[in-house]
Amino acid sequence: MNLNIRFLFNFIGVVQLLLAAAMLLCVPVSLIYGEHQVAWEMTACSMGLLLLGLFLWKALKAPNSNIRKREGYLIVSVGWLSMSIFGAIPYIVSGAIPSFADAVFETVSGFTTTGASILNDIEALPKGILFWRSLTQWLGGMGIIVLTVAILPILGIGGMELFVAESPGPTSDKLTPRIQETAKRLWAAYVLITGVECLLLWLAGMNFFDAINHSFTTMATGGFSTKQASAGFYSPLIQYILTFFMFVAGTNFALVYWGLKGKLNKFWKNEEFIWYTRITLIFTFIYTFVLYLRQGGESLEKIFRDSIFQVVSLITTTGFATADFLLWGNFLIMISLGLMFCGGSAGSTSGSVKIIRHIVTFKACLLEFKRLLHQRAVIPVLLNKKAIPSGIVANVLVFVLVYVMIYVVGLLSLSALGIDFATAAGSVATSLGNVGPGLGSTGPSANFFHLSDTAKYILSVLMLIGRLELFTILIIFTPAFWRSY
Repeated sequence: MNLNIRFLFNFIGVVQLLLAAAMLLCVPVSLIYGEHQVAWEMTACSMGLLLLGLFLWKALKAPNSNIRKREGYLIVSVGWLSMSIFGAIPYIVSGAIPSFADAVFETVSGFTTTGASILNDIEALPKGILFWRSLTQWLGGMGIIVLTVAILPILGIGGMELFVAESPGPTSDKLTPRIQETAKRLWAAYVLITGVECLLLWLAGMNFFDAINHSFTTMATGGFSTKQASAGFYSPLIQYILTFFMFVAGTNFALVYWGLKGKLNKFWKNEEFIWYTRITLIFTFIYTFVLYLRQGGESLEKIFRDSIFQVVSLITTTGFATADFLLWGNFLIMISLGLMFCGGSAGSTSGSVKIIRHIVTFKACLLEFKRLLHQRAVIPVLLNKKAIPSGIVANVLVFVLVYVMIYVVGLLSLSALGIDFATAAGSVATSLGNVGPGLGSTGPSANFFHLSDTAKYILSVLMLIGRLELFTILIIFTPAFWRSY
């Protein structure tokens, strides 16, 4: 095996430098709110990571920075693992989350944009820590690896291996032939829309601090809030604004980019976006109809608002909540569990399976029936009126199968720890899909604090596996991966 270990350390060093810079952004926030102790603690954490990052990047400089695809998978996996560990330091140092297992869980949930939390009193946390918590989701939303490729060409690599290893969905839409330029344009759109949402939330009545934090976590489809009551704390207008931007964040960012360029026709020619919109509207109607029959005393507008908010939040795996869907009856609870396996568009910041994979799987199943009747016919799977290569179809089918297998293994693991079935089923689904709230004792009105450290570590691993689209991490544990060097 000929693995460029020194370059692996170089890359981890770059990740630590980015984390150090992000932590420094929390210092002025702490000072503005008079949290001088937190400001010093965040500065100390930042300086420590800065020195570590400089050592790993400079002192262990690799003579050859060319990487292969397999090394790209390893670097991305190790990079995310290092982020999860070092990103937990501010929680521990500040005393906001003194437990290592809890701090790692909260950090992994942040960077993977899951939104599951162990915090029982969010409002009691210092503003600097809350800002760091939201910032982890914003950085994780588009991917810190893509950020690295976009702003640090000093790495001396083209970056395609890293981009493909991290990019969500079965395919990666390149806006330009150069991968660095693609990453820059995606981040430019990401930053622009975040700024627009922040402005609208502020104008709608949020204070500026909450507007920034919720813009970060909405565009990342993360769901961390500065309030224990989540989005339910705010006015109906704010909830509608959050719903709209959750939907945007669950859309393929290549489409969003072209939409900002005025090419709106690309939306209606995209089969995945059409189904994304249809699914959202269909389930919003179902939720509204059922809730109207069950809760006739509430206004139709309130029922519709809660319905569309919850549907969009679950489909896009954002995890915000305006109401506890566990109180809506078993029928809607089961639908909510099913929506955790849906996911938004490929190329978005959402998690879970992704709609494009559901479309391809469904079409492949239908075509298999046709092939049984016409065994000599060559019938390709079509997407956007174009034939999908058989290799991609096979990849999608394997992904869905592996996703279900991992879910079952996770469910059995939590059940073995003595966790009840509803809680285990919801916790594994929400962690693997990077959704946020679960079922049972980890539902929207509760959190994950009461789970054992072992359960938290298991769920943290599931979050990382889900965020990196299964194969990026799992391939490292196959014998073929190491024999190929």
